[in-house]
Amino acid sequence: MRVVIAGAGSVGRSIARELLAHDHSIVIVDKSPAAMRVADVPDADWLLADACELSALDDARVAEADVVVGATGDDKANLVFSLLCKTEFGVPRTVARVNNPRNEWMFDESWGVDVAVSTPRIMTAMVEEAVAVGDVVKIFTFHQSGADILELTLPAGSPWVGTRVGAIDWPTDTVLACIVRGPLPIAPTPDDTLEAGDELLLVAGQDVDPGALQALLVGPAATAGPAPAADPDPAP
Repeated sequence: MRVVIAGAGSVGRSIARELLAHDHSIVIVDKSPAAMRVADVPDADWLLADACELSALDDARVAEADVVVGATGDDKANLVFSLLCKTEFGVPRTVARVNNPRNEWMFDESWGVDVAVSTPRIMTAMVEEAVAVGDVVKIFTFHQSGADILELTLPAGSPWVGTRVGAIDWPTDTVLACIVRGPLPIAPTPDDTLEAGDELLLVAGQDVDPGALQALLVGPAATAGPAPAADPDPAP
Protein backbone atom coordinates (compact mmCIF):
# COMPACT_ATOMS: atom_id res chain seq x y z
CA MET A 1 0.00 0.00 0.00
CA ARG A 2 1.26 3.47 -0.87
CA VAL A 3 0.65 6.16 1.77
CA VAL A 4 1.43 9.88 1.55
CA ILE A 5 1.70 11.67 4.89
CA ALA A 6 1.50 15.46 5.18
CA GLY A 7 3.41 16.59 8.23
CA ALA A 8 6.82 15.40 9.40
CA GLY A 9 6.31 16.17 13.08
CA SER A 10 6.33 13.52 15.79
CA VAL A 11 2.86 12.30 14.81
CA GLY A 12 3.65 12.00 11.11
CA ARG A 13 6.97 10.25 11.77
CA SER A 14 5.38 7.83 14.22
CA ILE A 15 2.68 6.89 11.71
CA ALA A 16 5.33 6.43 9.02
CA ARG A 17 7.43 4.12 11.19
CA GLU A 18 4.43 1.96 12.08
CA LEU A 19 3.35 1.64 8.45
CA LEU A 20 6.87 0.90 7.24
CA ALA A 21 7.05 -1.91 9.80
CA HIS A 22 4.08 -3.43 7.98
CA ASP A 23 5.85 -3.18 4.62
CA HIS A 24 3.94 -0.23 3.21
CA SER A 25 5.46 2.41 0.92
CA ILE A 26 5.59 5.82 2.61
CA VAL A 27 6.10 9.39 1.39
CA ILE A 28 6.42 12.20 3.97
CA VAL A 29 5.78 15.78 2.85
CA ASP A 30 6.57 18.89 4.90
CA LYS A 31 7.34 22.50 3.98
CA SER A 32 9.69 23.16 6.90
CA PRO A 33 13.40 22.40 6.37
CA ALA A 34 13.71 21.90 10.14
CA ALA A 35 11.21 19.04 9.93
CA MET A 36 13.33 17.09 7.46
CA ARG A 37 14.61 14.61 10.05
CA VAL A 38 15.28 11.96 7.44
CA ALA A 39 17.47 9.90 9.74
CA ASP A 40 14.45 9.29 12.00
CA VAL A 41 12.58 7.47 9.23
CA PRO A 42 15.26 6.57 6.68
CA ASP A 43 13.13 4.08 4.75
CA ALA A 44 10.51 6.66 3.80
CA ASP A 45 10.66 8.96 0.79
CA TRP A 46 10.90 12.60 1.91
CA LEU A 47 9.70 15.69 0.07
CA LEU A 48 10.36 19.28 1.15
CA ALA A 49 7.24 21.03 -0.16
CA ASP A 50 3.90 22.56 0.83
CA ALA A 51 1.36 19.74 0.93
CA CYS A 52 -1.42 22.27 0.21
CA GLU A 53 -0.06 23.02 -3.27
CA LEU A 54 -1.04 20.98 -6.30
CA SER A 55 2.49 20.96 -7.68
CA ALA A 56 3.78 19.40 -4.45
CA LEU A 57 1.08 16.73 -4.54
CA ASP A 58 2.04 15.99 -8.13
CA ASP A 59 5.67 15.57 -7.06
CA ALA A 60 4.57 13.25 -4.26
CA ARG A 61 2.61 11.17 -6.81
CA VAL A 62 -0.52 11.44 -4.73
CA ALA A 63 -2.59 10.09 -7.62
CA GLU A 64 -0.89 6.73 -7.04
CA ALA A 65 -1.59 6.71 -3.28
CA ASP A 66 -4.01 4.27 -1.69
CA VAL A 67 -4.32 6.42 1.45
CA VAL A 68 -3.23 9.92 2.44
CA VAL A 69 -2.85 11.17 6.00
CA GLY A 70 -3.08 14.83 7.03
CA ALA A 71 -0.95 14.74 10.18
CA THR A 72 0.18 18.35 10.54
CA GLY A 73 -0.43 20.45 13.63
CA ASP A 74 -2.58 22.85 11.58
CA ASP A 75 -6.23 21.88 11.09
CA LYS A 76 -6.56 24.18 8.06
CA ALA A 77 -3.64 22.48 6.34
CA ASN A 78 -5.03 19.01 7.06
CA LEU A 79 -8.41 19.99 5.61
CA VAL A 80 -7.00 21.57 2.45
CA PHE A 81 -4.64 18.63 1.93
CA SER A 82 -7.50 16.13 2.27
CA LEU A 83 -9.79 18.10 -0.05
CA LEU A 84 -7.15 18.43 -2.79
CA CYS A 85 -6.21 14.76 -2.57
CA LYS A 86 -9.84 13.64 -2.78
CA THR A 87 -11.15 16.06 -5.42
CA GLU A 88 -8.10 16.66 -7.63
CA PHE A 89 -6.40 13.27 -7.43
CA GLY A 90 -9.20 10.87 -6.53
CA VAL A 91 -7.40 9.28 -3.58
CA PRO A 92 -9.58 6.41 -2.29
CA ARG A 93 -9.04 7.03 1.43
CA THR A 94 -8.18 10.18 3.37
CA VAL A 95 -7.37 10.33 7.07
CA ALA A 96 -7.01 13.68 8.84
CA ARG A 97 -5.79 14.68 12.28
CA VAL A 98 -8.00 17.04 14.30
CA ASN A 99 -5.91 19.23 16.59
CA ASN A 100 -8.63 21.47 17.98
CA PRO A 101 -11.85 19.62 18.99
CA ARG A 102 -13.88 22.74 18.12
CA ASN A 103 -12.99 22.16 14.47
CA GLU A 104 -14.11 18.54 14.41
CA TRP A 105 -17.45 19.35 12.76
CA MET A 106 -15.61 20.40 9.56
CA PHE A 107 -13.75 17.12 9.16
CA ASP A 108 -16.27 15.30 7.00
CA GLU A 109 -16.83 14.32 3.38
CA SER A 110 -17.55 17.92 2.33
CA TRP A 111 -13.86 18.60 3.00
CA GLY A 112 -12.75 15.29 1.51
CA VAL A 113 -12.13 13.62 4.89
CA ASP A 114 -13.07 9.95 5.17
CA VAL A 115 -11.74 9.42 8.70
CA ALA A 116 -11.11 12.15 11.26
CA VAL A 117 -8.88 11.33 14.21
CA SER A 118 -9.26 13.59 17.25
CA THR A 119 -6.63 12.85 19.88
CA PRO A 120 -8.56 14.58 22.72
CA ARG A 121 -11.71 12.61 21.88
CA ILE A 122 -9.81 9.31 21.73
CA MET A 123 -8.09 10.03 25.04
CA THR A 124 -11.44 10.87 26.64
CA ALA A 125 -12.89 7.59 25.38
CA MET A 126 -9.92 5.68 26.73
CA VAL A 127 -10.31 7.28 30.17
CA GLU A 128 -14.02 6.47 30.24
CA GLU A 129 -13.41 2.93 29.03
CA ALA A 130 -10.84 2.38 31.77
CA VAL A 131 -13.15 3.31 34.65
CA ALA A 132 -16.71 2.74 33.45
CA VAL A 133 -18.50 -0.53 34.22
CA GLY A 134 -22.00 -0.89 32.83
CA ASP A 135 -21.80 2.28 30.71
CA VAL A 136 -21.69 2.35 26.92
CA VAL A 137 -18.56 4.23 25.80
CA LYS A 138 -18.18 5.43 22.23
CA ILE A 139 -14.65 4.54 21.10
CA PHE A 140 -14.72 5.57 17.45
CA THR A 141 -17.07 6.76 14.70
CA PHE A 142 -16.64 5.83 11.05
CA HIS A 143 -17.31 9.11 9.25
CA GLN A 144 -18.18 7.50 5.94
CA SER A 145 -20.90 5.20 7.30
CA GLY A 146 -21.71 6.87 10.60
CA ALA A 147 -21.36 3.55 12.42
CA ASP A 148 -19.87 3.56 15.91
CA ILE A 149 -17.53 1.25 17.78
CA LEU A 150 -18.96 1.00 21.30
CA GLU A 151 -17.56 -0.59 24.45
CA LEU A 152 -19.35 -1.83 27.54
CA THR A 153 -17.90 -3.72 30.51
CA LEU A 154 -20.53 -6.19 31.66
CA PRO A 155 -21.32 -5.69 35.36
CA ALA A 156 -21.93 -8.59 37.74
CA GLY A 157 -25.60 -7.63 37.99
CA SER A 158 -26.29 -7.92 34.28
CA PRO A 159 -29.14 -10.30 33.45
CA TRP A 160 -26.98 -11.78 30.69
CA VAL A 161 -24.11 -13.02 32.87
CA GLY A 162 -23.91 -16.78 32.30
CA THR A 163 -26.01 -16.53 29.12
CA ARG A 164 -25.06 -17.66 25.61
CA VAL A 165 -24.36 -14.88 23.10
CA GLY A 166 -26.83 -16.47 20.72
CA ALA A 167 -29.65 -16.09 23.26
CA ILE A 168 -29.44 -12.28 23.16
CA ASP A 169 -31.84 -10.49 20.82
CA TRP A 170 -29.42 -7.81 19.62
CA PRO A 171 -30.88 -4.55 18.28
CA THR A 172 -31.08 -4.15 14.52
CA ASP A 173 -27.78 -2.98 12.97
CA THR A 174 -25.79 -4.03 16.06
CA VAL A 175 -22.99 -6.61 15.96
CA LEU A 176 -20.97 -8.00 18.85
CA ALA A 177 -17.50 -7.89 17.27
CA CYS A 178 -15.27 -8.99 20.14
CA ILE A 179 -15.26 -10.07 23.77
CA VAL A 180 -12.16 -9.08 25.75
CA ARG A 181 -11.77 -11.30 28.79
CA GLY A 182 -8.71 -10.42 30.85
CA PRO A 183 -5.83 -10.23 28.38
CA LEU A 184 -7.59 -12.37 25.77
CA PRO A 185 -9.64 -11.12 22.80
CA ILE A 186 -12.34 -13.62 21.85
CA ALA A 187 -14.14 -13.79 18.51
CA PRO A 188 -17.66 -14.46 19.79
CA THR A 189 -19.78 -17.36 18.58
CA PRO A 190 -23.43 -18.00 19.48
CA ASP A 191 -22.29 -20.66 21.96
CA ASP A 192 -19.91 -18.43 23.94
CA THR A 193 -21.12 -17.54 27.43
CA LEU A 194 -20.86 -14.01 28.79
CA GLU A 195 -19.10 -13.45 32.12
CA ALA A 196 -19.06 -10.55 34.56
CA GLY A 197 -16.23 -8.18 33.69
CA ASP A 198 -16.24 -9.04 29.98
CA GLU A 199 -15.47 -6.04 27.78
CA LEU A 200 -17.88 -6.12 24.87
CA LEU A 201 -16.87 -4.33 21.66
CA LEU A 202 -19.85 -3.66 19.43
CA VAL A 203 -20.30 -2.10 16.02
CA ALA A 204 -23.58 -0.19 15.86
CA GLY A 205 -25.29 1.66 13.02
CA GLN A 206 -25.86 5.39 13.35
CA ASP A 207 -29.54 4.90 14.24
CA VAL A 208 -28.83 2.60 17.20
CA ASP A 209 -29.65 4.21 20.57
CA PRO A 210 -26.70 3.63 22.96
CA GLY A 211 -29.05 4.11 25.91
CA ALA A 212 -31.32 1.30 24.71
CA LEU A 213 -28.30 -0.92 24.13
CA GLN A 214 -27.06 -0.19 27.65
CA ALA A 215 -30.50 -0.95 29.09
CA LEU A 216 -30.51 -4.28 27.24
CA LEU A 217 -27.10 -5.40 28.49
CA VAL A 218 -27.12 -3.95 32.00
CA GLY A 219 -30.84 -4.21 32.77
CA PRO A 220 -33.45 -1.45 32.98
CA ALA A 221 -33.21 -1.28 36.76
CA ALA A 222 -29.54 -0.28 36.51
CA THR A 223 -30.16 2.45 33.96
CA ALA A 224 -33.50 3.95 34.91
CA GLY A 225 -32.51 5.01 38.44
CA PRO A 226 -34.45 4.36 41.64
CA ALA A 227 -38.21 4.08 41.46
CA PRO A 228 -40.21 6.84 43.19
CA ALA A 229 -41.22 6.10 46.76
CA ALA A 230 -44.75 4.87 47.28
CA ASP A 231 -47.27 7.19 48.93
CA PRO A 232 -47.62 5.85 52.49
CA ASP A 233 -51.16 7.13 52.76
CA PRO A 234 -52.75 7.36 49.31
CA ALA A 235 -55.90 9.42 48.93
CA PRO A 236 -59.09 7.42 48.57
